[in-house]
Amino acid sequence: MIDQLLSVRNLHTNFYTYDGVVHAVDNVSFDIEKRESMALVGETGCGKSVTAYSILRLIQPPGKIDKGEVIFEGENLLDKSEAEMRRIRGAKISMIFQEPMAALNPTFTVGEQLELVLIQHQKVSQEDAASQTVECFRKVRIPDPQKIISQYPHQLSGGMAQRVLIAMALSLKPDLLICDEPTTYLDATVQAEILRLIKELQQNLGASMLMITHNLGVVAHTCDTVAVMYAGQIVEVAGVRTLFKKPMHPYTIALINAIPKARKQDGKLTPIFGSVPNLIDPPSGCRFHPRCPIARPECSQKEPGLEEIEPNHQVKCFAMKWDQPNVSDDT
Repeated sequence: MIDQLLSVRNLHTNFYTYDGVVHAVDNVSFDIEKRESMALVGETGCGKSVTAYSILRLIQPPGKIDKGEVIFEGENLLDKSEAEMRRIRGAKISMIFQEPMAALNPTFTVGEQLELVLIQHQKVSQEDAASQTVECFRKVRIPDPQKIISQYPHQLSGGMAQRVLIAMALSLKPDLLICDEPTTYLDATVQAEILRLIKELQQNLGASMLMITHNLGVVAHTCDTVAVMYAGQIVEVAGVRTLFKKPMHPYTIALINAIPKARKQDGKLTPIFGSVPNLIDPPSGCRFHPRCPIARPECSQKEPGLEEIEPNHQVKCFAMKWDQPNVSDDT
């Protein structure tokens, strides 16, 4: 029996604007097992972060979760009260945000902020919270944690601030860790260090992880399963090795072929032609068909379902019935 931790079912999250309704997350479903690491990948604006915020019930007006279920440990989070969600956030589900300086409160020291989390959720004394904070900072390899706890966010480098956020996210030993583009604002060297740290700590805790990213290189080194998202919908789900060796959806193939590769003799990238659709008025049928190199008339007339084409590999595409291009030979 599959041991599911999180099951998202038919999730619809919309934003009601003066220009119309933005269908940011449209009928999204996926599962995360205990101890599994799943990546949610796609272009900027495809709905990845909105999906994560929907799971945590952090969508603010004009956004609204209109339909669906978010089943966590057997209970639907969409039925919970706000007080119940506050107890779940941090203790059961934690999130590492993409911009640490925006996520940390500039008016408190980083030590005070982590201490507050521990006091609120664990009901420990100020003294115990202070000692646990030092230990949490030590676990994320912050040098001289006794000094860092007294500093304010603006006094830290981007990498150090992100380590503080990781310490806060993991301090309560959550069952699910959501990482929303956690290395976007860091340089390449620090990115690699932070990703290794997140993966190591996640495995040590025995937690599951949802990694939100547009970087397929991040996916290859940190995740077990990948869900590819396009224009508010999931178009392919597969294991990491399967996705890179045998991608089936034309959008997934295009994403992989657009990765810069040292082995490419001409040194040129393979672009994805066209633009991301307007989610107020998305294309009929398959949302990728205006940019798809193998689209046929039926693609614009009818929307395909997300179907399992082989064990643990789902694809939302009519092209399974046709011959189609594959990943470039030099991938």
